Amino acid sequence: MKALLLVLLTSVSALAVQIAPFRADVTPPVGAPLCGGLVKPAVGVSEPLLALGVVLLSDEKPVVLCAIDFCEIRGADHIHWREVLAQAAATTPERVALHSLHQHNAPLVDNAVQKLLPEIGILDAAATEKALQVVAEAIKAALKTPQPVTHISTGEAKVLEVAGNRRVQVIDGKVGKMRGSGSKDPELRALPEGLIDPFLKTVSFWNGDKKLAALHYYATHPMSYYGDGIVSHDFAGIAREKRTKEDGVPHIYFTGCGGNIGAGKYNDGTPPMRPLLAGRIHAAMVESEQNAKRVPLTKLAWKHAPVVLQPDPEFPEERMLKVLQNTETRPTTRITAALRLGFIRHREPIPFTTLHFGDDVCLIHLPGESFVEYQLFAQQQRPGGFVCTASYGDGVTGYIPLEQSFAEGGYEPSQAYAAPESEKVMKDTIAKLLK
Repeated sequence: MKALLLVLLTSVSALAVQIAPFRADVTPPVGAPLCGGLVKPAVGVSEPLLALGVVLLSDEKPVVLCAIDFCEIRGADHIHWREVLAQAAATTPERVALHSLHQHNAPLVDNAVQKLLPEIGILDAAATEKALQVVAEAIKAALKTPQPVTHISTGEAKVLEVAGNRRVQVIDGKVGKMRGSGSKDPELRALPEGLIDPFLKTVSFWNGDKKLAALHYYATHPMSYYGDGIVSHDFAGIAREKRTKEDGVPHIYFTGCGGNIGAGKYNDGTPPMRPLLAGRIHAAMVESEQNAKRVPLTKLAWKHAPVVLQPDPEFPEERMLKVLQNTETRPTTRITAALRLGFIRHREPIPFTTLHFGDDVCLIHLPGESFVEYQLFAQQQRPGGFVCTASYGDGVTGYIPLEQSFAEGGYEPSQAYAAPESEKVMKDTIAKLLK
């Protein structure tokens, strides 16, 4: 496999840092496609979808961290969004970390794929472009009143009875039945949690004794139930908004490497479970801050590594083109083929980035639906450090399993667009960024 790993770019700031939190409503209109047309379009709204983030100002160019209640932003659109947000923040696109939370009753943004299937609703292009402009205006407004950051705090807490590995039933080296975000199968729910990262991690920004904003990181698919057309920021968003309301400062949630993680062990997919799951996330958010350690912020460093992942040769472009062109095939099958074809034809580098606070605290930003093993690997690169992982950056890759996952089978490798050898590229890049 050929993989392109470009020059690692690093910038370091040792001067005063300021923060400008921003918040924007990006709720799609009724009738808008959700999850790229793979589920029922929007017929109503349970909770608004939000784009939340911070701009960090220092002697270097600003850094933008943005988490949005979308399913995915992919390929050329991910580039476009970062360009627009960078312009609003007077910075460069490689210094914008843009991550979806990956709720499914939410938009998927990929204009290139929509053009492949113009007769099928994959996104509302006008609505998503309007949402982008709303986020850009929120950034400009926030930059009028930045606040100095003197300290950061870090803490973590276990989340109880939310996450479970989806690939726990392995028979003769093959993955069997899988529990997803919700499961009513008592046998699947009785299986062990499997490999997860049980900790929710929190980084907060302070001006002396005044808290300014908090970032939370946890690895699981963030859906309790979906497919009914009711737009929702689901249990992670509910917990986040509760903390914001009771704390009086912005709380921002990033989904970690939850590609092979879901709530199906503990969630039967019924509506009463959504507030229960939200309560469990909220409890961990509160505890993580109670356990936090606050230290002066003396240094800020940003690293950027653009990477090209090669497509899986088992799914050649010609075959995918035939599938999406076959009008007798189910729309969801055609959409899935188009999404894979979108990755094959998108040859722009995918951004991997890190933001380092001092010598011990690091935020790492990864693409796609990365498996939890990448998050745990990142933590292993900084023994004694505090590493927070945001996945679901550029969603053009689909799932990013381990190489061995392809031999094991199961759902995720069938929806992984990059070659099995991508594991080595992923880990090499993560190690370089965290060096």
